[in-house]
Amino acid sequence: MKIRFFAIGLGLLALGWGPGLRAEEVVIMDEVVVSATKTEEQRKDVPNAVIVVDGLDIEASPATSVGDLLGGQTGIDWRTYGNYGGAAQEIRIRGMSGDGTQVLVNGVTVNSPSLGTSDVGAIPMNAIDRIEVVKGSGSVLYGSGAMGGIVNIVTKEPRRDQVDLKASAGYGSENTYQLSAENGMFVVGDLGYYITVNRSETDGFRDNSDLTQNDASAKLVLDKGETLHLSLYADIIDRESGRPGVETPAGTETFRVNGVAVYNNESANLLNEQSDLNKHIVLALKSRPLSWLGINLQTDYTTMESDNYNRYYDSWTAGNLPGSKTEVVNDIFGIEGNFEITPFSGATVLIGAQHKDYDWGYTSVTLDGYGDPASELDGSADVHTTGVFGEVQYRPVKYVKLSLGARNEDHSEFGSEFLPRGGLIINPTETTALKFNGGKHFKAPTPNDLFWPYEDWGYGSGSEGNPDLKPETGWHWDASLEQSLADNKLFFSATYFNWNIDDKITWVADASYFYRPENFSRYEADGWEIGAVIGPFANLTLSVDYTYVDAKEQYEGGVMRQALYSAKNFFKTGLTYWFNFGLDLTATVRYTDERPGFYADYDESEPDEILDEYWTVDLKANQRFGENWTLSCQVNNLFDENYDTYVETFYDQTGAGTKCRYPGAGQSIFVSATYTY
Repeated sequence: MKIRFFAIGLGLLALGWGPGLRAEEVVIMDEVVVSATKTEEQRKDVPNAVIVVDGLDIEASPATSVGDLLGGQTGIDWRTYGNYGGAAQEIRIRGMSGDGTQVLVNGVTVNSPSLGTSDVGAIPMNAIDRIEVVKGSGSVLYGSGAMGGIVNIVTKEPRRDQVDLKASAGYGSENTYQLSAENGMFVVGDLGYYITVNRSETDGFRDNSDLTQNDASAKLVLDKGETLHLSLYADIIDRESGRPGVETPAGTETFRVNGVAVYNNESANLLNEQSDLNKHIVLALKSRPLSWLGINLQTDYTTMESDNYNRYYDSWTAGNLPGSKTEVVNDIFGIEGNFEITPFSGATVLIGAQHKDYDWGYTSVTLDGYGDPASELDGSADVHTTGVFGEVQYRPVKYVKLSLGARNEDHSEFGSEFLPRGGLIINPTETTALKFNGGKHFKAPTPNDLFWPYEDWGYGSGSEGNPDLKPETGWHWDASLEQSLADNKLFFSATYFNWNIDDKITWVADASYFYRPENFSRYEADGWEIGAVIGPFANLTLSVDYTYVDAKEQYEGGVMRQALYSAKNFFKTGLTYWFNFGLDLTATVRYTDERPGFYADYDESEPDEILDEYWTVDLKANQRFGENWTLSCQVNNLFDENYDTYVETFYDQTGAGTKCRYPGAGQSIFVSATYTY
């Protein structure tokens, strides 16, 4: 208990967030944001609440992933199935589910079309130059899945008259190691490149929680200033991991079938594995041939392949280990163009169109009790969608700015959807912005929801997609105050938000446990986001982030209740201090409130399982030696806090089911050395 109060006290003393700010950095109203309007706008001219994280923030932070970096900042909840090596990591904005956040890399959506969510744990940190989080409905400019907002990750580019060369190696707890290298420069004239390569491995903190990842990215740039900026970006991410499931009940002994260990006292499954191979290629052109005309064109191709290997004990068939091997492949082709027109001073018109074509393929091989193929099930589908959008921004006087936009989305499965959006900004002073923003949002059903082939699990149970699904739709409103004071050494923001979702898609089981997706539920939420950044003062930067979310769910025929896994209170604070001899110290403290983990039925208002509140403390130190070397040491979950993230039923060899939990990772230490040319 003393340790916990010490951690809380450290956080309150710090009043800061994980990504620390250097002495030369301040949060200002003139900061440029691109993702909110697809045009370069100063923060005070953007109607949405935004978060901006740059490369220096990433370097200083003890975060191990994009989700870890952003989690706990105003309005953002970071979710993962127990923090083991290959656990999927989702970003949830303002209490929405993970499929309500659209994650982009260089403007291209990296959400899985099959699931609707993005695993941000797979995105390599050293390739990132900047992250912009735009909260509030983004469907007008970004289409399906941007209901809560977008996370746009911009990768590094070469810098003129400078050679970037960096290599890093590190080792830590759970036999974790990472090797990375990056290089960027202009080769000749206006032609340059930036390349990153990484390899990481970990055994994980439980049995069968290992991960191996290899990734590489390359960006070629032809930069002629505003006249022409042409870039070609490509990456590949290859991941293989175990899937341990929940932690088993206390006292569970290792269970074996024919000498093969199936589960033990740490992990519900010692055999399940997953591999993912994702590739992206993006060709983008930006040009301003005339002072009043900007042109942006982009075409991209993505392929996502996910393979799952599953084995389980079957007491019905003499104790065998049947299972399945499932492969899902998504190929996505996209093309987008928009024109930014400035007809006269104070006015901007954005007109654009976006087309995407999705090819979805599914293959499932049933394995018999000995792991050999028994039968095969295949499915495939093609989905295409076209969106036409426009937005007008107008500042009639110095103190007021208006925006009005709309999108018409034509989907091959459910027809068209019309999406309006509006915003108002009032600037009583140069350092004050009152923002009002609202619009309609939507999310299309995924190919898994629409086309999943009929599966017969026996005894009337099974699953099947539903081609008659409607899109999820709703409205999102917010009002914000942003204020800079003390020569930009104090930045304060406060936002009230409200949203709703109708026709939420849920996989529903009948009495025989046959699952089928239906437009079965509705969600709604309102809440507050309050944040402040103070400094730098005397080599110290302080800040604080607090979010209150009242998220509710209601299933057809059920009661309105607190949404599953949705905490009401989030808090993030920390401390960044730098010494004149090259040492930087960053501390991050996070609090997550208790969350409903399981409801027994749709008409229950009180959860049967509650995940307890918890605090975590992370530390990082960077010590520079000379001009080229940096030694880093970080400790995550410093006080080895026990916490849980999700609930699932574990079935033992007798068929008895027990509600068990995905445990969060305990204390870990990682040390790395970096050479920078």
